[in-house]
Amino acid sequence: MTPFPRPDYGTLARYHFDRTPVALDLSDNTNQWGTHPAALDVLRTADVDSLARYPDLYADDLRAAAAARLGVPEACIATGCGSDDVLDSTYRASGGRAGDFVAVATPTFSMALPLAQMNGMPARSVPWARALDDPNRLLEGGPALVYVCRPNNPTGELCPTAWVQALLEAAGEDGPLILVDEAYVDFGGDTFAAQAAQHPRLLVSRTLSKAFGLAGLRVGYSVATPETALEVEKSRGPYKVARVAAQAAAAALRDEEGWITRTVAECVENRTRTEALLAQRGLEPVPSRANFILFRAPGGSARTDALAIRDRGVAVRPFAGDMPAGSDALRVTVAPWPLMERFRAALDDYLTTLDGTP
Repeated sequence: MTPFPRPDYGTLARYHFDRTPVALDLSDNTNQWGTHPAALDVLRTADVDSLARYPDLYADDLRAAAAARLGVPEACIATGCGSDDVLDSTYRASGGRAGDFVAVATPTFSMALPLAQMNGMPARSVPWARALDDPNRLLEGGPALVYVCRPNNPTGELCPTAWVQALLEAAGEDGPLILVDEAYVDFGGDTFAAQAAQHPRLLVSRTLSKAFGLAGLRVGYSVATPETALEVEKSRGPYKVARVAAQAAAAALRDEEGWITRTVAECVENRTRTEALLAQRGLEPVPSRANFILFRAPGGSARTDALAIRDRGVAVRPFAGDMPAGSDALRVTVAPWPLMERFRAALDDYLTTLDGTP
Protein backbone atom coordinates (compact mmCIF):
# COMPACT_ATOMS: atom_id res chain seq x y z
CA MET A 1 0.00 0.00 0.00
CA THR A 2 1.11 3.56 -0.73
CA PRO A 3 1.58 5.37 2.60
CA PHE A 4 -0.20 8.60 3.38
CA PRO A 5 1.18 11.10 4.03
CA ARG A 6 4.53 10.95 2.27
CA PRO A 7 7.22 9.69 4.65
CA ASP A 8 9.11 12.99 4.55
CA TYR A 9 6.03 14.80 5.91
CA GLY A 10 6.57 13.19 9.29
CA THR A 11 8.88 15.97 10.43
CA LEU A 12 6.83 18.78 8.85
CA ALA A 13 4.83 20.88 11.30
CA ARG A 14 2.08 23.43 10.82
CA TYR A 15 3.34 27.00 10.76
CA HIS A 16 2.82 28.58 14.13
CA PHE A 17 3.85 31.43 16.36
CA ASP A 18 2.04 33.16 19.18
CA ARG A 19 -0.68 35.43 17.76
CA THR A 20 -2.63 35.85 20.99
CA PRO A 21 -4.36 39.25 20.80
CA VAL A 22 -2.32 42.07 22.33
CA ALA A 23 -2.81 45.83 22.57
CA LEU A 24 -0.05 46.60 20.04
CA ASP A 25 1.20 43.90 17.67
CA LEU A 26 4.59 44.77 16.17
CA SER A 27 5.51 41.18 15.40
CA ASP A 28 4.51 40.45 11.79
CA ASN A 29 6.00 43.23 9.61
CA THR A 30 2.65 44.30 8.20
CA ASN A 31 2.02 47.95 7.34
CA GLN A 32 1.25 49.81 10.56
CA TRP A 33 0.07 52.82 8.53
CA GLY A 34 -2.87 50.77 7.28
CA THR A 35 -4.07 49.78 3.81
CA HIS A 36 -3.58 51.59 0.54
CA PRO A 37 -6.59 53.94 0.13
CA ALA A 38 -7.08 53.03 -3.54
CA ALA A 39 -7.43 49.38 -2.55
CA LEU A 40 -9.98 50.27 0.09
CA ASP A 41 -12.01 52.18 -2.53
CA VAL A 42 -12.12 49.04 -4.69
CA LEU A 43 -13.26 46.89 -1.78
CA ARG A 44 -15.99 49.36 -0.80
CA THR A 45 -17.44 49.42 -4.32
CA ALA A 46 -17.16 45.70 -5.14
CA ASP A 47 -20.17 44.37 -7.03
CA VAL A 48 -21.91 40.98 -6.98
CA ASP A 49 -19.85 39.58 -9.85
CA SER A 50 -16.66 40.21 -7.88
CA LEU A 51 -17.78 37.51 -5.46
CA ALA A 52 -20.25 35.34 -7.36
CA ARG A 53 -18.13 34.73 -10.47
CA TYR A 54 -14.73 33.16 -10.87
CA PRO A 55 -11.85 35.63 -11.24
CA ASP A 56 -9.62 35.94 -14.29
CA LEU A 57 -7.58 32.81 -14.88
CA TYR A 58 -4.28 34.57 -14.23
CA ALA A 59 -5.25 37.99 -12.82
CA ASP A 60 -4.53 39.93 -16.01
CA ASP A 61 -5.32 43.39 -14.58
CA LEU A 62 -2.94 42.74 -11.69
CA ARG A 63 -0.26 41.49 -14.10
CA ALA A 64 -0.63 44.66 -16.16
CA ALA A 65 -0.38 46.93 -13.10
CA ALA A 66 2.71 45.11 -11.78
CA ALA A 67 4.36 45.22 -15.19
CA ALA A 68 3.67 48.94 -15.57
CA ARG A 69 5.03 49.72 -12.11
CA LEU A 70 8.28 47.85 -12.77
CA GLY A 71 8.63 48.71 -16.44
CA VAL A 72 8.69 45.12 -17.70
CA PRO A 73 6.51 43.23 -20.22
CA GLU A 74 3.30 41.71 -18.87
CA ALA A 75 4.43 38.28 -20.02
CA CYS A 76 7.18 38.47 -17.37
CA ILE A 77 4.69 38.58 -14.48
CA ALA A 78 3.21 35.57 -12.67
CA THR A 79 0.74 36.15 -9.84
CA GLY A 80 -0.24 34.20 -6.76
CA CYS A 81 -2.18 34.08 -3.51
CA GLY A 82 0.51 35.90 -1.59
CA SER A 83 4.20 35.68 -2.40
CA ASP A 84 4.24 32.35 -0.49
CA ASP A 85 2.11 30.93 -3.32
CA VAL A 86 4.56 32.25 -5.91
CA LEU A 87 7.49 30.79 -3.98
CA ASP A 88 5.72 27.45 -3.62
CA SER A 89 5.00 27.32 -7.36
CA THR A 90 8.59 28.23 -8.19
CA TYR A 91 9.97 25.51 -5.92
CA ARG A 92 7.60 22.96 -7.46
CA ALA A 93 8.53 23.92 -11.03
CA SER A 94 12.23 23.71 -10.15
CA GLY A 95 12.40 20.27 -8.53
CA GLY A 96 11.24 16.72 -9.08
CA ARG A 97 14.33 14.95 -10.32
CA ALA A 98 16.23 12.51 -8.10
CA GLY A 99 18.80 14.43 -6.07
CA ASP A 100 17.24 17.87 -6.53
CA PHE A 101 17.63 20.16 -3.52
CA VAL A 102 17.25 23.81 -2.55
CA ALA A 103 20.10 25.94 -1.20
CA VAL A 104 19.08 28.63 1.27
CA ALA A 105 21.11 31.38 2.97
CA THR A 106 20.01 31.32 6.63
CA PRO A 107 18.67 32.71 8.91
CA THR A 108 15.95 33.86 6.57
CA PHE A 109 12.20 33.82 5.87
CA SER A 110 10.70 31.04 7.98
CA MET A 111 8.95 29.33 5.05
CA ALA A 112 12.03 29.06 2.81
CA LEU A 113 13.08 25.67 4.21
CA PRO A 114 9.61 24.10 4.75
CA LEU A 115 8.60 24.92 1.17
CA ALA A 116 11.41 22.68 -0.06
CA GLN A 117 10.16 19.80 2.08
CA MET A 118 6.57 20.38 0.99
CA ASN A 119 7.70 19.97 -2.60
CA GLY A 120 9.70 16.80 -1.99
CA MET A 121 13.17 18.35 -2.00
CA PRO A 122 15.80 18.46 0.72
CA ALA A 123 17.09 21.88 1.70
CA ARG A 124 20.70 22.77 2.40
CA SER A 125 21.27 25.72 4.72
CA VAL A 126 24.30 27.94 4.25
CA PRO A 127 24.95 30.39 7.10
CA TRP A 128 24.21 33.92 5.94
CA ALA A 129 27.67 35.26 6.79
CA ARG A 130 29.42 32.39 4.97
CA ALA A 131 27.21 32.85 1.91
CA LEU A 132 27.98 36.59 1.83
CA ASP A 133 31.68 35.83 2.11
CA ASP A 134 31.50 33.60 -0.98
CA PRO A 135 28.29 33.15 -3.04
CA ASN A 136 29.73 29.96 -4.55
CA ARG A 137 28.93 28.22 -1.26
CA LEU A 138 25.25 28.34 -2.25
CA LEU A 139 26.05 26.50 -5.47
CA GLU A 140 27.98 23.60 -3.95
CA GLY A 141 26.53 20.22 -4.86
CA GLY A 142 24.46 21.57 -7.76
CA PRO A 143 21.13 22.74 -6.27
CA ALA A 144 18.01 22.95 -8.41
CA LEU A 145 17.09 26.27 -6.80
CA VAL A 146 18.86 28.92 -4.71
CA TYR A 147 16.77 31.11 -2.39
CA VAL A 148 18.00 34.52 -1.23
CA CYS A 149 15.88 37.05 0.69
CA ARG A 150 16.84 40.66 -0.13
CA PRO A 151 16.44 42.61 2.17
CA ASN A 152 16.69 39.60 4.42
CA ASN A 153 14.06 38.59 6.95
CA PRO A 154 14.62 38.55 9.94
CA THR A 155 17.94 40.40 9.92
CA GLY A 156 17.01 43.31 7.61
CA GLU A 157 20.37 43.06 5.85
CA LEU A 158 20.72 43.83 2.14
CA CYS A 159 23.22 41.65 0.32
CA PRO A 160 25.25 43.81 -2.11
CA THR A 161 24.24 44.18 -5.74
CA ALA A 162 27.68 42.93 -6.79
CA TRP A 163 27.18 39.81 -4.65
CA VAL A 164 23.96 38.90 -6.50
CA GLN A 165 25.67 39.52 -9.83
CA ALA A 166 28.55 37.26 -8.77
CA LEU A 167 26.08 34.54 -7.79
CA LEU A 168 24.35 34.74 -11.17
CA GLU A 169 27.65 34.63 -13.02
CA ALA A 170 28.85 31.66 -11.00
CA ALA A 171 25.57 29.81 -11.60
CA GLY A 172 26.03 30.17 -15.36
CA GLU A 173 23.57 29.44 -18.14
CA ASP A 174 22.98 25.83 -17.06
CA GLY A 175 22.93 26.38 -13.31
CA PRO A 176 20.06 26.59 -10.82
CA LEU A 177 17.30 29.17 -10.83
CA ILE A 178 18.23 32.01 -8.47
CA LEU A 179 15.14 33.16 -6.56
CA VAL A 180 15.52 36.62 -5.02
CA ASP A 181 12.71 37.35 -2.56
CA GLU A 182 12.11 41.13 -2.59
CA ALA A 183 9.23 41.22 -0.11
CA TYR A 184 10.80 44.23 1.64
CA VAL A 185 12.57 45.99 -1.22
CA ASP A 186 10.16 48.95 -1.11
CA PHE A 187 11.78 50.00 2.16
CA GLY A 188 15.35 50.14 0.87
CA GLY A 189 17.59 48.75 -1.81
CA ASP A 190 17.75 48.35 -5.55
CA THR A 191 15.56 45.81 -7.30
CA PHE A 192 16.56 43.07 -9.69
CA ALA A 193 13.15 43.08 -11.39
CA ALA A 194 14.34 44.54 -14.71
CA GLN A 195 17.22 42.08 -14.90
CA ALA A 196 14.92 39.16 -13.99
CA ALA A 197 12.75 40.00 -17.00
CA GLN A 198 15.76 39.22 -19.23
CA HIS A 199 17.87 36.69 -17.30
CA PRO A 200 16.82 33.03 -17.80
CA ARG A 201 18.19 31.97 -14.40
CA LEU A 202 16.74 34.74 -12.23
CA LEU A 203 13.29 35.15 -10.67
CA VAL A 204 12.25 37.97 -8.34
CA SER A 205 9.26 37.57 -6.04
CA ARG A 206 7.21 40.44 -4.61
CA THR A 207 4.33 40.83 -2.16
CA LEU A 208 1.63 43.40 -1.44
CA SER A 209 1.48 42.34 2.22
CA LYS A 210 4.12 44.78 3.45
CA ALA A 211 4.46 48.28 1.96
CA PHE A 212 1.01 48.18 0.31
CA GLY A 213 -0.86 47.07 3.44
CA LEU A 214 -2.75 44.19 1.82
CA ALA A 215 -1.63 41.22 3.94
CA GLY A 216 -5.26 40.22 4.53
CA LEU A 217 -5.94 39.88 0.79
CA ARG A 218 -2.95 37.57 0.10
CA VAL A 219 -1.56 38.89 -3.18
CA GLY A 220 1.91 38.37 -4.60
CA TYR A 221 3.68 38.18 -7.93
CA SER A 222 6.99 37.36 -9.54
CA VAL A 223 9.13 38.77 -12.34
CA ALA A 224 11.10 36.52 -14.69
CA THR A 225 11.58 35.91 -18.38
CA PRO A 226 8.32 35.05 -20.17
CA GLU A 227 9.46 31.42 -20.44
CA THR A 228 10.14 31.12 -16.70
CA ALA A 229 6.97 33.03 -15.75
CA LEU A 230 4.94 30.59 -17.84
CA GLU A 231 6.38 27.59 -15.99
CA VAL A 232 5.58 29.19 -12.64
CA GLU A 233 2.00 29.86 -13.73
CA LYS A 234 1.64 26.26 -14.97
CA SER A 235 2.85 25.05 -11.58
CA ARG A 236 0.53 27.42 -9.73
CA GLY A 237 -2.65 26.75 -11.69
CA PRO A 238 -5.59 29.08 -12.51
CA TYR A 239 -7.95 31.19 -10.39
CA LYS A 240 -5.49 31.68 -7.51
CA VAL A 241 -6.07 35.41 -6.95
CA ALA A 242 -9.62 36.41 -6.02
CA ARG A 243 -11.20 38.96 -8.38
CA VAL A 244 -11.67 41.68 -5.78
CA ALA A 245 -8.18 41.07 -4.35
CA ALA A 246 -6.63 41.41 -7.80
CA GLN A 247 -8.56 44.61 -8.50
CA ALA A 248 -7.60 46.13 -5.15
CA ALA A 249 -3.96 45.13 -5.58
CA ALA A 250 -3.83 46.60 -9.08
CA ALA A 251 -5.20 49.91 -7.80
CA ALA A 252 -2.59 49.96 -5.03
CA LEU A 253 0.25 49.19 -7.44
CA ARG A 254 -0.75 52.14 -9.61
CA ASP A 255 -0.41 54.34 -6.47
CA GLU A 256 -1.77 57.36 -8.30
CA GLU A 257 -1.84 59.56 -5.17
CA GLY A 258 1.66 58.65 -3.96
CA TRP A 259 0.55 56.96 -0.73
CA ILE A 260 3.36 54.39 -0.92
CA THR A 261 6.03 57.06 -1.33
CA ARG A 262 4.81 58.97 1.73
CA THR A 263 4.35 56.01 4.07
CA VAL A 264 7.63 54.37 3.10
CA ALA A 265 9.50 57.63 3.69
CA GLU A 266 7.99 57.94 7.17
CA CYS A 267 8.74 54.29 7.90
CA VAL A 268 12.40 54.70 6.91
CA GLU A 269 12.70 57.83 9.11
CA ASN A 270 11.20 55.98 12.08
CA ARG A 271 13.43 52.98 11.43
CA THR A 272 16.48 55.22 11.76
CA ARG A 273 15.15 56.77 14.97
CA THR A 274 14.37 53.34 16.46
CA GLU A 275 17.79 51.96 15.55
CA ALA A 276 19.34 54.88 17.45
CA LEU A 277 17.02 54.25 20.41
CA LEU A 278 18.04 50.58 20.54
CA ALA A 279 21.74 51.37 20.13
CA GLN A 280 21.57 53.83 23.04
CA ARG A 281 20.35 50.95 25.19
CA GLY A 282 23.20 48.67 24.08
CA LEU A 283 20.89 46.29 22.21
CA GLU A 284 23.01 46.09 19.04
CA PRO A 285 20.37 46.62 16.32
CA VAL A 286 21.29 45.09 12.99
CA PRO A 287 21.30 47.87 10.35
CA SER A 288 18.04 47.30 8.47
CA ARG A 289 16.81 48.06 4.97
CA ALA A 290 13.33 46.67 5.69
CA ASN A 291 10.34 47.79 7.79
CA PHE A 292 11.61 46.01 10.89
CA ILE A 293 14.68 45.87 13.12
CA LEU A 294 16.38 42.86 14.66
CA PHE A 295 18.13 43.53 17.98
CA ARG A 296 19.79 41.57 20.76
CA ALA A 297 17.41 40.01 23.27
CA PRO A 298 18.13 42.09 26.39
CA GLY A 299 17.75 39.27 28.90
CA GLY A 300 19.46 36.65 26.75
CA SER A 301 16.37 34.53 26.03
CA ALA A 302 14.28 35.59 23.04
CA ARG A 303 11.17 33.76 24.19
CA THR A 304 11.33 35.03 27.78
CA ASP A 305 12.06 38.59 26.70
CA ALA A 306 9.28 38.62 24.10
CA LEU A 307 6.76 37.33 26.65
CA ALA A 308 7.86 39.99 29.13
CA ILE A 309 7.37 42.79 26.60
CA ARG A 310 4.03 41.26 25.54
CA ASP A 311 2.93 41.37 29.19
CA ARG A 312 3.50 45.12 28.87
CA GLY A 313 1.11 45.33 25.91
CA VAL A 314 3.46 45.09 22.90
CA ALA A 315 4.15 42.01 20.77
CA VAL A 316 7.57 41.56 19.18
CA ARG A 317 8.89 38.45 17.45
CA PRO A 318 11.48 36.22 19.19
CA PHE A 319 14.33 34.60 17.27
CA ALA A 320 16.67 32.08 18.88
CA GLY A 321 20.32 32.53 17.92
CA ASP A 322 19.73 34.73 14.89
CA MET A 323 21.92 37.71 15.80
CA PRO A 324 25.17 37.89 13.77
CA ALA A 325 27.09 36.79 16.88
CA GLY A 326 24.67 33.91 17.46
CA SER A 327 22.81 35.37 20.45
CA ASP A 328 19.02 35.43 20.76
CA ALA A 329 17.18 38.30 19.12
CA LEU A 330 13.90 40.18 19.02
CA ARG A 331 12.38 41.71 15.89
CA VAL A 332 10.16 44.77 16.01
CA THR A 333 8.06 46.12 13.14
CA VAL A 334 8.50 49.84 12.47
CA ALA A 335 5.30 51.86 12.91
CA PRO A 336 4.11 55.47 13.22
CA TRP A 337 6.08 57.21 15.96
CA PRO A 338 3.36 57.24 18.64
CA LEU A 339 3.29 53.44 18.39
CA MET A 340 7.08 53.26 18.56
CA GLU A 341 6.90 55.35 21.71
CA ARG A 342 4.62 52.69 23.22
CA PHE A 343 7.20 50.07 22.25
CA ARG A 344 9.95 52.17 23.84
CA ALA A 345 8.00 52.50 27.06
CA ALA A 346 7.35 48.75 27.27
CA LEU A 347 10.98 47.97 26.49
CA ASP A 348 12.33 50.45 29.02
CA ASP A 349 10.03 49.17 31.71
CA TYR A 350 11.32 45.65 31.10
CA LEU A 351 14.95 46.80 30.99
CA THR A 352 14.44 48.40 34.40
CA THR A 353 13.45 45.04 35.84
CA LEU A 354 16.60 43.47 34.39
CA ASP A 355 19.27 45.88 35.63
CA GLY A 356 17.57 48.87 37.17
CA THR A 357 18.21 51.23 34.23
CA PRO A 358 16.57 51.54 30.80
